[in-house]
Amino acid sequence: MKARSSRFARTAIWGGFALLLVIAPMLFSSGLALTVLSQMGIAIIACLSYNMLFGQGGMLSFGHAVYTGLGSFMAIHALNRVTEGALQMPVSLIPLVGGVAGLGFAVLFGYVTTRKAGTTFAMITLGLGELVFALALMIPEFFGGEGGVSGNRMAGQPFMGITFGPQIQVYYLIAVYTFVCVAAMYAFTHTPLGRMLNAVRDNPERVEFVGYDTQKVRYFAFIIAGFFAGISGGLAALNFEIVTAEVVGAARSGAYLLFTFLGGATFFFGPIIGGVLMVLAFVLLSELTKAWLLYLGLIFLFMVIYAPGGIASLIMMNLRVAAFGRLRELLWRYLALFATGSLMLLGAAAVIEMVYHLQLSTTLGDELRFLGLTLHARGMASWAGALAATAVGFGLFEFVRRGFVRHWGAIQEDIENRLQQRSAA
Repeated sequence: MKARSSRFARTAIWGGFALLLVIAPMLFSSGLALTVLSQMGIAIIACLSYNMLFGQGGMLSFGHAVYTGLGSFMAIHALNRVTEGALQMPVSLIPLVGGVAGLGFAVLFGYVTTRKAGTTFAMITLGLGELVFALALMIPEFFGGEGGVSGNRMAGQPFMGITFGPQIQVYYLIAVYTFVCVAAMYAFTHTPLGRMLNAVRDNPERVEFVGYDTQKVRYFAFIIAGFFAGISGGLAALNFEIVTAEVVGAARSGAYLLFTFLGGATFFFGPIIGGVLMVLAFVLLSELTKAWLLYLGLIFLFMVIYAPGGIASLIMMNLRVAAFGRLRELLWRYLALFATGSLMLLGAAAVIEMVYHLQLSTTLGDELRFLGLTLHARGMASWAGALAATAVGFGLFEFVRRGFVRHWGAIQEDIENRLQQRSAA
């Protein structure tokens, strides 16, 4: 009975995921929405491929953009060969060129990087990332110099009227690749190699003791992650029709790390949340404020302090509480945390926006609009109000948070007692 319900739950989840990919452009049909949805699919594949290293294998990589970026370059060159008629290949298969390229470079670089673990591994990946970025500026014949390499995805003969000119056609191609790649990476977690990768992360000495080569386990996982990263890069090349040296830079690798962590590296669906947040930050938040990178840094800081497991861990912990019927007790405390936290963040954001306005927009005067309010960057009243809101919000938030922590601890203790009683029975 449990097996049947488990199969039904898995079918419902994957069916819901596929349905969401299908109907998403029907719910959000504007050009901007289609572009954002397409980028979300690309980012989801990239973050999940990174999590194969970071979350599942305990390999902290600072150079994952090497494989997504080189996959993009190989894909755009293949697309140009198709346009010239030198290569006979459907445009829909161009992302696989990126995947094969990512796999090939992972075979090459991974042999070096996976020979070590821990901090040494991280430093080697950082060095390789900087090396590839430097080469991108030194070899303009392949990387295109500062202007990058551009292409035209409307290459070859249309298939059933599909030219990949309209963004909606590109979105559905990305959606198909996203679903297949997510399913394949989920299946990998249940393979013997995936299980052994978790064991290497948790206890490499015991893995060596039972006769497995931990370096080979890391190496094979690294290669598979490179393949999916390359597919992500190939999809990005089709979506944007241009690839620049930025795609192999340290900033892109850092973004994969940051948003995979924010989403929750310890759960499979965490990087999916991280990929969505990554696009919202880069596309929408960056348009709303010049201080968006500062906000990202602050969010990352607070998540490290208060929720190191990421958003996915928060969701799972609350689902556990809900399963024992105790979530309703916390609702008003969550509302209080949200209200006091919003007040604190509103005041802090007002201070940040006024500082940025004084530093970067002095020619526009001292007046600025912020969330429907008019602030005066040189006015004492605006500064006093913003600082007061920050201070009061922080004090109230800490007061509510401490009460929440006590109540949360009591609930967790009660849940553990119930579990022990069930085990004894």
